[in-house]
Amino acid sequence: MPLIFRRITVRGVLILGLACWSLRYGLLAYGNPGAGMWMFYIAILLHGFCYDFFFVTGQLYTDQEAPAHLRGTAQGFLTFVTYGVGMFIGSMLSGVSLDFFTTTTGTTVSHNWLSFWLGCAGAAAAILVMIALFFQSRAKIGQKVETHTTA
Repeated sequence: MPLIFRRITVRGVLILGLACWSLRYGLLAYGNPGAGMWMFYIAILLHGFCYDFFFVTGQLYTDQEAPAHLRGTAQGFLTFVTYGVGMFIGSMLSGVSLDFFTTTTGTTVSHNWLSFWLGCAGAAAAILVMIALFFQSRAKIGQKVETHTTA
């Protein structure tokens, strides 16, 4: 991560993270337990990039940009929004989405995993486009030099 942060802006890292999410979901869509098993393994490995390049970058950017007296509040709010409200809404929507891509014939339940995961890939790609269009910061994650005075 430090090497990435030195070379790419926060916007670029977020876009890279969302591209990883889209690719990951695409691999889950087309992977299968037979010849496509390698896609599942790559999707599992990509999760770390997805998480770090999106969530960790967001936390670091918030810490860097928030005024010193509001950093704790900003971090707490971001955590509440992403891990609280965001995960709650995501859990609800994933259930609705799975139900949408599920059919029942008699006692047979069939899930359309291809469409489910492609929908997730499309959503991540849509967020990527929104970040690319609307997040215009050219900041990089770096160390802020704080001066301390002794009294």
